[in-house]
Amino acid sequence: MTAGKDAGRGCFLLCRVCFSEYTNRMPRPDKTPTPDQLICDFTGGAVGHRFRFGGGRGQALARAVGMKAGKTPSIVDATAGLGEDAFLLASLGAAVTLIERSAVMHGLLQDGLARARDAGGDVAAAIDRMTLVHGDARVVLASLSADVVLVDPMHPPRKKTALVKNKMRLIREIVGGDEDAVELMRVALATAGRRVVLKWPRLAEPMPGIPAASHRITGKSTRYDVFMVG
Repeated sequence: MTAGKDAGRGCFLLCRVCFSEYTNRMPRPDKTPTPDQLICDFTGGAVGHRFRFGGGRGQALARAVGMKAGKTPSIVDATAGLGEDAFLLASLGAAVTLIERSAVMHGLLQDGLARARDAGGDVAAAIDRMTLVHGDARVVLASLSADVVLVDPMHPPRKKTALVKNKMRLIREIVGGDEDAVELMRVALATAGRRVVLKWPRLAEPMPGIPAASHRITGKSTRYDVFMVG
């Protein structure tokens, strides 16, 4: 995720809980997040289901990044978070660089990627197309070359299931509110090779301070504002 300093003592206690599995190397049969922890999991839960039954390149995100007519763009996910969107794109064949500046979220991603790679099979093949970078995307983007930059800043809270609301609350406590999202979008627009995709709430007003989107792809609760730049 993009903005905000990592939360204080409470954040480090949360991190300690999250990394208990990583530190002790103990297997966990159920990787569903509990009310007080975050888990980066690419093999089970909603992410695993999406991987197996998500609809391939017909999904809104795949269409937004330009996966059509046999094209597979290179992608930078500038706000990696728990890596769910990056994993979807990698599972569809794209090489994806994930940028995460929160040390806590970066650590969770490292753990999740390692466990998914150990799982082998198609999941590990997708993980091998993912490269994780720890840094501020506003700085890192200038050193990368990619067809597409995906930006998914923290959104205002919305009504959803208790699990999703709790997960987003925990993430927000770690990364903050992404007050510099407009600045990140401007950097993305200046560095992307072909397009920038902004993941945004379906009914929200356009992000202020940036040009109008070239087009949009809209889902049930999320839309993708697409900015063609090359």
